[in-house]
Amino acid sequence: MLYLILKVLHIIGATLFFGAGMASAFFKFKADLEGDIAGIVFAQRNIVLADWLFTVPSGFIMPITGIWMADIAGYSLWSGWVGWGMLLYAVAGLTWLPAAFLQIKMRDEAIAARDEGRPLSEAYTRWKRIWFVLGIPAFAAAVVTIVMMVLKP
Repeated sequence: MLYLILKVLHIIGATLFFGAGMASAFFKFKADLEGDIAGIVFAQRNIVLADWLFTVPSGFIMPITGIWMADIAGYSLWSGWVGWGMLLYAVAGLTWLPAAFLQIKMRDEAIAARDEGRPLSEAYTRWKRIWFVLGIPAFAAAVVTIVMMVLKP
């Protein structure tokens, strides 16, 4: 029974982690494409909030429940599909951390631009590009990790 509870929590964590990332990317791209500073401020504020409400908690839930389930099932953490899942989770986390920092910087820059009645700075554009590049391995790692958790190759 404990294993099933952990599995449910693990799946909820993965869903929140992946879903928050996808929603953040969608709303950021949409707001930036439209170019309305008020919309960009709204999107950036909520992306940062979503990270604190969904991504950070799920970022703790997944490894705790995953390691616990692996222990119960007798899997080694550093071999086979569990090891690959751990490595890919680390890749996703290591690319998310700087991306989260950039999201805060972009939020603050968007608020300053709105309040000062000026366009977004070149720094915002640079941060946005870096954020996008960081998102590629993070997204790929998350997708492959989910596939590995389901298929257990």
